[in-house]
Amino acid sequence: MLTEIILAWRNIWRNPRRSWLTMAAIAFACLLLVFMLSFQFGGYETMINTSVRVNSGHLQIQAKGYLDNHEMRLTVDDPGEVIRKIENIPGLESYSVRAESFSLASFGNRTYGVSVTGVEAERESGISTIRDVIRQGSYLEPDDRGKVLVGSLLAKNLKIMVGDELILLGQGKDGSVAATVMQVKGVFRSGIDGLDRGSVQIPLADFQEVYAMDHSVHQVVCLASRLSQVEAVKESISSVLAADPKTAELVVLDWTELMPGLLQSIQMDLVSGVIMYIVLVLVVAFSILNTFLMAVLERTREFGVLMAIGAGSGRLVRLLLLESSGITLLGMAMGTVLGVLVTLYFQSHGIELAGTEEMLSQYGLSSRLYPRLTWFSCLSGTLLVALITFLAALYPALKVRKLKPVEAMR
Repeated sequence: MLTEIILAWRNIWRNPRRSWLTMAAIAFACLLLVFMLSFQFGGYETMINTSVRVNSGHLQIQAKGYLDNHEMRLTVDDPGEVIRKIENIPGLESYSVRAESFSLASFGNRTYGVSVTGVEAERESGISTIRDVIRQGSYLEPDDRGKVLVGSLLAKNLKIMVGDELILLGQGKDGSVAATVMQVKGVFRSGIDGLDRGSVQIPLADFQEVYAMDHSVHQVVCLASRLSQVEAVKESISSVLAADPKTAELVVLDWTELMPGLLQSIQMDLVSGVIMYIVLVLVVAFSILNTFLMAVLERTREFGVLMAIGAGSGRLVRLLLLESSGITLLGMAMGTVLGVLVTLYFQSHGIELAGTEEMLSQYGLSSRLYPRLTWFSCLSGTLLVALITFLAALYPALKVRKLKPVEAMR
């Protein structure tokens, strides 16, 4: 075996130009796959974190069944006790509580259906970016009462401005009529049309009073330190709540359950990306196939001589596969190292999307994107290249088995 390895190494450098070109093609494919997969996954992470910080959070604690029908009576009755249980869980960055109800919002002779959300202003700013996307007026303060924030599209439809009084009419938790008049303190623009068109926020204390909620809420919204910690934090919260009969009926939902549309869009984009990467690898595979097929044709006489002096066809196949494996491994090593270095650089410095700063800043987003290097993005593309190139080199190697020494030497 050692002799075959030495022979294969020497054969690789018999035609150094061809070997370097083949290794360069493999290295380029590996570099591109490492960087593009890291960039794609980094984009997904940015998209998810941006979306959850606008509204849903990474996790929510709710009463069982609330996600499906949003009934007012399905509440978290003692949010303070829930917070005391979860506040020291590792990986939990921040949390807040909310209450929601569908109501009618009216100004002048215009009326629209909206989702009214009661928030704790101080805690809410730690998990939501709404404070950063206020376009008119200002955000709620902890001691505000009788104030309301409205989405930009809703403000446009109602023709309401900061300082105007908005009438809210809905139904309380006990079935009573919930009605109040609140002064518009700010107008926000999140960039999500559904939220900007049909959402208002009021202080939680006002919500609980107007909608007869007592001290209960509908959601305890949680934000994890990192996206990768969401599953661990979810399991920890679930086990803590399940251990107490008072909170055992509550459920913990992550962002994939709260925003299934976002997950589906990521999956669709990932599928299209995988197709593009497979096409790239196939192009490299045909290059490898051509290289080794030409090598076999050029060395037909050599193989005939070796077979005539006793070298078996199986040994020649192993020799060719060792040559192809050597070229592939060298190309993979160079491409993976370069891909990791390039990705780490941009992971630290980011990639600036020139000309988008003003547009993205309106939605609280940065114009700089950051790839995210992981073991998966580093190895998956490289292993795919290894598999495809091995299969591409297998066909020329197996052709040697059909050679007949007399015909090959001619």
